Amino acid sequence: MAYSMTGFGHYEFTSGSKKVLCSIKSVNHRYLDLNIKLPRKLSVFEGEIRNIIKNNISRGKVDIAFSYEEGCDKEYDITYNSAVVSAYIDGAAKMAADFGLVNNLSTSDIISLPDVFEIAEKSEDEDELKNMTLEALKGAVSEFKKARADEGNRLAGDLIQKLDELYDDVLFVEERSPKIVEEYKTALTARIQELLGDVSVDESRIATEVTIFADKICVDEEIVRLKSHISEAKKALSSEDTIGRKLDFIAQEMNRESNTILSKTSDAEISNKGIFMKTNVEKIREQIQNLE
Repeated sequence: MAYSMTGFGHYEFTSGSKKVLCSIKSVNHRYLDLNIKLPRKLSVFEGEIRNIIKNNISRGKVDIAFSYEEGCDKEYDITYNSAVVSAYIDGAAKMAADFGLVNNLSTSDIISLPDVFEIAEKSEDEDELKNMTLEALKGAVSEFKKARADEGNRLAGDLIQKLDELYDDVLFVEERSPKIVEEYKTALTARIQELLGDVSVDESRIATEVTIFADKICVDEEIVRLKSHISEAKKALSSEDTIGRKLDFIAQEMNRESNTILSKTSDAEISNKGIFMKTNVEKIREQIQNLE
């Protein structure tokens, strides 16, 4: 399975009136470069978030953003300050005694007095927040990987087409190479015969020259290696492993073999085909840069 290094995923996890949203997007990068943005309440989970990402993504510049929303139905803890209430009651009783008043301080009177009640928002359930955060992340990762896989499949199809074209070019060079030697031998014999006239041609000398020429332009090893590299590239594209770095190395080797073939030949047809091969390999290398 080929995965693209570009992708996007988004997921929203809701529990009651609370909601955690996670979005992931990535672009090409040689290594894994993570940038995580978290609201304060979720920042405590960053380590676990990083571990999950690293277990699912190996390459790319990845931006991950979280947001946390709460509804209007927040829960509160309400307590009264017994020391303050006691002070109010004692004060009211003393005032009534000092001035001869009726002490009719009631509960409703006390409730309205300052600092009697303390109201605090209930603390968040950390386990619930953690579960919501990680579930939102896992959902976004799933969507993200699906987007990467879809794009990766398109890239793989294009690469296989280019590899098939390259293989056809290699076969042309393989079939054409022996003919060059025969053409060289025929041309050399004719040239010598033209120069010598009726004098018989030294076949052994011609054979020696042809052997030297054949050895000089021989690209058998390059052809074998190119075929092997093409086969390995196709095999990698169907692998479940991350393949970007491996394919990049294979493309470098294919480029090396194409250069060698081009440098060895003196045949116009193979030279033209060699240029096509180099161009195709460069296109393959550029496309590989998009794969994880």
